[in-house]
Amino acid sequence: MKSGSIAWALLVWVLVGCGGAGPELTPLGSEDRILAFGDSLTFGTGAPRGQGYPEVLAELTGLEVVNAGNPGETTMAGRQRLPNVLAEHRPALVVLVHGGNDTLRRQPAATTRDNLMAMIDDIRASGAQVVLMAVPGASLTFAPPDYYAEVADAASVPMDAGTLRRLMRNSEYKSDQVHFNADGYRLMAEAVRDLLVASGAL
Repeated sequence: MKSGSIAWALLVWVLVGCGGAGPELTPLGSEDRILAFGDSLTFGTGAPRGQGYPEVLAELTGLEVVNAGNPGETTMAGRQRLPNVLAEHRPALVVLVHGGNDTLRRQPAATTRDNLMAMIDDIRASGAQVVLMAVPGASLTFAPPDYYAEVADAASVPMDAGTLRRLMRNSEYKSDQVHFNADGYRLMAEAVRDLLVASGAL
């Protein structure tokens, strides 16, 4: 392997934040659609319109990316909303970024875990692939709750465990206590792109 290839592999290893993307995905085609599903971190709260991570991800990949972010949404509400969104947009792949509002509202961990698993099941039943971004918990270290790793392992889902935590810990990339600015969302989009590359979707 050439030195440049080695450097790129090491960079992806670091960026996905989990020692590798995990399970491999089927490569996306040029006409395939990505669905970005989540709450305010998907919507792009805190950045100018059109500068959230889904819009930047579309720019980086050249693929259509639908922004299906709903600020303030819990995983229970997301679980109820998801089937209609899947039926409307028929994505080939879903980027799931959910659970932050559960933490803020002190929902039981088991409830959030079950809702994430149910959403992954619904996504796969629709014929789409899925990747997961672990959302930081309410602690001084911003470590994501353990259920993200549990879900990713149980469902064999590629996951980024570290990017959102690193961004949350750096005020340079934040617009307020829980949301990013345009620079933060661009880095988030780059991390999602790298996760898709590392898992074989791109």
